[in-house]
Amino acid sequence: MSFIAPRFAPPERILMGPGPSDVPKRVLSALAAPTLGHLDPEYLKIMDEVRDFLRQVFRTENELTMAVSGTGSAGMEACVVNLLEPGDEAGVCVNGVFGGRMKDVMERTGATVRAIEAPWGETIEPAAVADLFSKHPKIKVFGIVHAETSTGAHQPLEEISKIVHDAGALFLVDAVTSLGGVPLDVDALKIDAIYSGTQKCLSCPPGLAPVSFSNAAVERISARKTKVQSWYLDMSMLKSYWGQERVYHHTAPINMTYALRESLAMVLEEGLEARWARHQQNHLALRAGLEAMGLKYIPKNSLATLNAIHAPDGVDEAALRKRLLNEYGIEIGAGLGPFKGKAIRIGLMGASSSKRHVMLVLTALEEILGVSGGNAAAAKVFAA
Repeated sequence: MSFIAPRFAPPERILMGPGPSDVPKRVLSALAAPTLGHLDPEYLKIMDEVRDFLRQVFRTENELTMAVSGTGSAGMEACVVNLLEPGDEAGVCVNGVFGGRMKDVMERTGATVRAIEAPWGETIEPAAVADLFSKHPKIKVFGIVHAETSTGAHQPLEEISKIVHDAGALFLVDAVTSLGGVPLDVDALKIDAIYSGTQKCLSCPPGLAPVSFSNAAVERISARKTKVQSWYLDMSMLKSYWGQERVYHHTAPINMTYALRESLAMVLEEGLEARWARHQQNHLALRAGLEAMGLKYIPKNSLATLNAIHAPDGVDEAALRKRLLNEYGIEIGAGLGPFKGKAIRIGLMGASSSKRHVMLVLTALEEILGVSGGNAAAAKVFAA
């Protein structure tokens, strides 16, 4: 009997969770282009374009800028394992899931990790960072999350960067939910190592992790006394593949590189400032609508790209999310950690950050919760 596969037809969703975001047809079309070999001269040209586009989006002149094969967590691990060796001392800020994840990855390198902890939903104060360095002056790498996806908190970086560099340490930043969506200037902030993901504000399918390393970080990698713990993520080898030498390292995800190239081109065509302004306006409109409906934000300093809100009193947030998905085709995120069952997270990232998305989710929430005023409040922001 011949085999007949069932029809492959994933449902169409409106992606407004913590990621992935909606992917434009232009990016999907690039993903479906003919596959080349990973050392084909035409593919190498595309790699060069990706590096150039990434530098512009990161706002950096860093030579070692590329897309690691893997999701944002691979970018995190690539930065951490290349900069830390067993016996090193590191510092990290923990105020949500991804600060905790960075701490875990740091500990796995054999480094001694000093953590600054803050309640979920709050940001890290510069004074706490200064105090950590006064107590532990041997810290070599200090990591922080710019956009904590689990809480929607937007972390200021300027003062902390100065403290870190005055102490002689390298500054490591998680920009998974901020790159391409909120203001970020790697060189101006003197960030030494940074990583992101393709599926958030870049509106590309998940699968690549943009990273960038400063000259100081590259020197640290070159001066290592031990091998990088991960062969696959060893920058000393990856830079030879992405650089002029073109030394084979691994088979790159060819078609994902096409997609990233197109998504970055779309970011640059729109313009970073215009894109940041778009995300901010849509966030303000959504916030006005949600607050008009009686909903309250968790963080004091909220991200424009990820809105974390307390679940309405007396409402089963899981049932709320299920209705949004089944009745309206809208995906939003659940709360994590201490906010599990108590919060919802609404993403406004990349192609999912639009007036249409804002008004759709507000309309759906009004109908489900039996309240009004959200759409009217958001419309006033858009009209201003």
